[in-house]
Amino acid sequence: MSELEAKVLPEATVARLTQYLRALNALESRGMERTSSGVLAKEAGVNPAILRKDLSWLGSYGTRGVGYVVRELSEHINNTLGLNRDWRVLILGAGNLGRALSGYAGFTTRGFKVRAILDVSPDLVGTDVGNLHVESRSDLAEVVRREEINIAVLAVPGDAAQDLIYELGELGVNSVLSFAPKPLVVPRGMNLRRVDLSTELQILAYLAVQP
Repeated sequence: MSELEAKVLPEATVARLTQYLRALNALESRGMERTSSGVLAKEAGVNPAILRKDLSWLGSYGTRGVGYVVRELSEHINNTLGLNRDWRVLILGAGNLGRALSGYAGFTTRGFKVRAILDVSPDLVGTDVGNLHVESRSDLAEVVRREEINIAVLAVPGDAAQDLIYELGELGVNSVLSFAPKPLVVPRGMNLRRVDLSTELQILAYLAVQP
């Protein structure tokens, strides 16, 4: 393993790398082959000094007075983020949120392929969501093995989400994105990211009433 591969990037840096990748794609779509740290930082909405520090984690990319090769830097960030491989995604919960997530085009363009969607409701099991057939929650183990799932998305209530966390861990699915409205206890070795939409709205409400 190289020194770079052994590094664990700060979480804030990883989050900003996704912004830089989006900015690089926008610059490339406008026909730009090279860019400076100032231009890239402006496109990504960050400070140039922070951008240069973040990119220093990736090694010696960019040349003083010349800048960055857009395609080269984009590919390197892709590799660093693990986006140079296919990620096979399972959505648990076929309600409004789960259905919306299953049709999100941004997943596919970044290498995240939604392979299956499951639910417990007899009214939903057997229905179609886009090109997916809603399968039963009871078939979780079979679906994980069949589709070689490596990322799960939880679009279910909190109590159901906690039960699923334990079962997913036992099945070897250790990367989970949760939309459940409660903190979850995760087994050792599992990576969990939470998205709490109501909390974000409450923060916006607070900011909106400040003088």
